[in-house]
Amino acid sequence: MGSEFTGDTTMDAAEKRLNELGYKQELRREMTMFKTLAISFSTMTLFTGITPLYGSSLQYAGPASLVWGWVVVSFFTWFVGIAMAEICSSFPTTGSLYFWAAHLAGPKWGPFSSWCCAWLETIGLIAGIGTQAYAGSQTLQSIILLSTGTNKGGGYFAPKWLFLCMYIGLTVIWAALNTFALEVIALIDMISIWWQLIGGIVIVIMLPLVSLSTQSASYVFTHLELAPESTGITSKPYAVILAFLVSQYSLFGYDAAAHLTEETKGADKNGPIAILGSIGMISVFGWAYILALTFSIQNFSYLYDTNNETAGAFVPAQILYDAFHGRYHNSIGAIILLFIIWGSFFFGGLSITTSAARVVYALSRDNGVPFSSLWRKLHPKRKVPSNAVWLCAGICILLGLPILKVNVVFTAITSICTIGWVGGYAVPIFARMVMPEKNFKPGPFYLGKAGRPICLIAFLWICYTCSVFLLPTLYPITWNTFNYAPVALGVVLGLIMLWWVVDARKWFKGPVRNIDTQNGKV
Repeated sequence: MGSEFTGDTTMDAAEKRLNELGYKQELRREMTMFKTLAISFSTMTLFTGITPLYGSSLQYAGPASLVWGWVVVSFFTWFVGIAMAEICSSFPTTGSLYFWAAHLAGPKWGPFSSWCCAWLETIGLIAGIGTQAYAGSQTLQSIILLSTGTNKGGGYFAPKWLFLCMYIGLTVIWAALNTFALEVIALIDMISIWWQLIGGIVIVIMLPLVSLSTQSASYVFTHLELAPESTGITSKPYAVILAFLVSQYSLFGYDAAAHLTEETKGADKNGPIAILGSIGMISVFGWAYILALTFSIQNFSYLYDTNNETAGAFVPAQILYDAFHGRYHNSIGAIILLFIIWGSFFFGGLSITTSAARVVYALSRDNGVPFSSLWRKLHPKRKVPSNAVWLCAGICILLGLPILKVNVVFTAITSICTIGWVGGYAVPIFARMVMPEKNFKPGPFYLGKAGRPICLIAFLWICYTCSVFLLPTLYPITWNTFNYAPVALGVVLGLIMLWWVVDARKWFKGPVRNIDTQNGKV
């Protein structure tokens, strides 16, 4: 029997390769390259990485380390992206990273490497939904505050319980939208790419123009300034390392194109183009956004004052307020630009929910999750993994519950998200680096002899990135300032490894074929 949904006459090269790898086409293959690029760009999202961490990164070591940090991190991100594009070209499957890890590591290590990769990726993506929901709620909190009269004018600053309700609300909306047809998500993602491109251009051009005064180029590009009274950090190198975190958190998510390759036409060529295209766009746009914010600072120390108009809670909101209020004596412009930024969080959370559900679906298809038969069920009519979507939403809501008591929830969720997500990249890249070249079946995008050194640089950069996200971000360390990511990750990864040693290694074989390639039976 031929492919169920496309018919043998229209089978494209990527679907043929999918069948060779042992999978039948189950998801609809109807995304064009532009749509895949849109989803990839939307997951990396221009504003969502920079905006929430901009204030803390600026405070660690001043503007220069933040501005040049983006350039350094972008440079190393290209190595990771190029290494992944080559692998994506060879393996166009939805399981993506985890499937790549199994095949590249060979029969002996394949099951273990795909187990590690799948769980890291699942943890990273589910925490990623949480980062978008938290930052979206934070932006909404500032919009409400400025709309009701600012912190100085008796405006309403949402308390922690309401903040948690916003967080849960966003997560539930994204899950509900993901339960409906793929076309709806693809349409929203098309709106997202234009929203972020046009919104990005508007903010980057408008903000410095509206600001009554702008900082000098020497201040933005060369000024280093520690804030030990606020951060407790007196070491310049340590402060600079922490200032890089905003860039390391912003520059990933380009694997979203790989998650959707089973649904993309000509995925063996279009997948790599979408990965590299989204890195290129975000590198340029992200730097422009950082420069626009930094040039527009009116009063550095006032940004962090808890008595300022935004209650010192959200530095980008204060920069926008200062610019518009300074020139027009009202905050309408700042509220509109904050709404553009909020939209970016909304679209980002939606596409990360799509990616998270796809990974849980792929892992449960291979029996790697407890109660796999439940999570791998596709909606009979819509062909979307709706049970997996709601599982991701439920875990994400649990991650947000400490909002009520702990001050550093966002630090912890971003750390868990980055280490899981980027750590998941390391497994197939390492496997590709150490495997014999003769065993690798290249796709149209092939690096040849340059492959090994590129993979080595990418792997070392990922190891560095994961280690810095485990560092304390504020001193002295107390219960309120403690980065609990190492503990949370340690417990979860410990349990997953224990499950492997005790039980899973006996039956988990990595990706399970659902097609017999010898006779084409499915």
